[in-house]
Amino acid sequence: MKNYSPKLFILMNHTEYVFVAGEETETNNFKIIYKSNVPMQGFDEYKITNFDLVFNDLKKNVYLIEQKLNFTFKDIVLVIDNFKCSFINLTGFKKLNGSQVLKEDIIYILNSLKSYVSETEEKKKIIHIFNSKYSLDKKNIVNLPIGLYGDFYSHELSFCLINDNDYKNLNNIFGKCNLKITKILSKSFIEASHINNINSPLDTFYKININENKSKIFHFENSSLKFEQNFNFGSNLIIQDICKVTSLKKDIVEKIINSINFNQNIIEDELIDKKIFVNNIYTKIKKKLILEIAEARIRELLEKFIFKNVNLSLFNKKKDNIVFVTINDMHHYKCFKSIYDSIFSENEKIKFSFKKNTTIEELINNVNKIVHFGWKREAIPLTFQKKSMIAKLFEILFN
Repeated sequence: MKNYSPKLFILMNHTEYVFVAGEETETNNFKIIYKSNVPMQGFDEYKITNFDLVFNDLKKNVYLIEQKLNFTFKDIVLVIDNFKCSFINLTGFKKLNGSQVLKEDIIYILNSLKSYVSETEEKKKIIHIFNSKYSLDKKNIVNLPIGLYGDFYSHELSFCLINDNDYKNLNNIFGKCNLKITKILSKSFIEASHINNINSPLDTFYKININENKSKIFHFENSSLKFEQNFNFGSNLIIQDICKVTSLKKDIVEKIINSINFNQNIIEDELIDKKIFVNNIYTKIKKKLILEIAEARIRELLEKFIFKNVNLSLFNKKKDNIVFVTINDMHHYKCFKSIYDSIFSENEKIKFSFKKNTTIEELINNVNKIVHFGWKREAIPLTFQKKSMIAKLFEILFN
């Protein structure tokens, strides 16, 4: 009889915790047996600001899960979206002069680059290392070239780091909850690897997540998370702009947006329906004006996210950039989809697609597989059971 041994995952979003407990199935999938969403307290601008609030929330909710499942957890896996990550991309080299690429060559490059990052970024903690590119004699190759002959080998690594104090705070808080953090994973990586899996062989793309008050863009290249950037604004700016230009209250503006179908042609002089202004003073406003304000703001948002983002200097130099966009507010998506379509269609270098939110079930199932079997491009996968040759190699390197 199989031992009862559920696993606990905690997703830390910007506004809430998502506690998920479950068991593995015989097909290596993850069956959720408990899930709860809990409002987050004690955080401000990607930082823990109140130890007691965070500790008490976590302690209380873990206890409730343990009581519900009649099981005591000893460790957890964290998926974080409310801490800022930084990224470093470095390339190591090895002159071969006609000899073979040996395992020792790769070990040397990996250890050298990892040591360099650890020494130069002593106030940060590495949470992911990706093998983002292998090149033999200036030709990119898909797999590790161990055993191949060549003259010059280069190996690019992408490092994802979080602030060391954030790392220590998390371990301290969960330690006081009698829980060991076995792995900290970036939500951007989990989401990107899921997109990679379901859209194989697609392994390079950009993803924009637009929320009401916060947004994020990340870049996935060669199945490696290369970059992410957070923004402290989102679709709320469209509402704010319309309020400012029309001098209307927020609730009225929201009603106006809900009443207009922006995806069909709007007559030039068509006015907002008087019914919208029940119990308020009627103001003559053209629907066309609302459309123009919304389009101007959406265009500005996309310029900040991607078109004029100085951190994405290579974006406009490449052809066929694939961009996925997720808008968490479904009404915002339905209202303004045609505006987004129109703006993206102006750039011939972009292949643009809206994408639904990745569900918590999809996320956690992917987390479970990565924790167990590693990721095809991650240099230090945490593995428990079955291990690929690459997973075994990198486990040896970094242990």
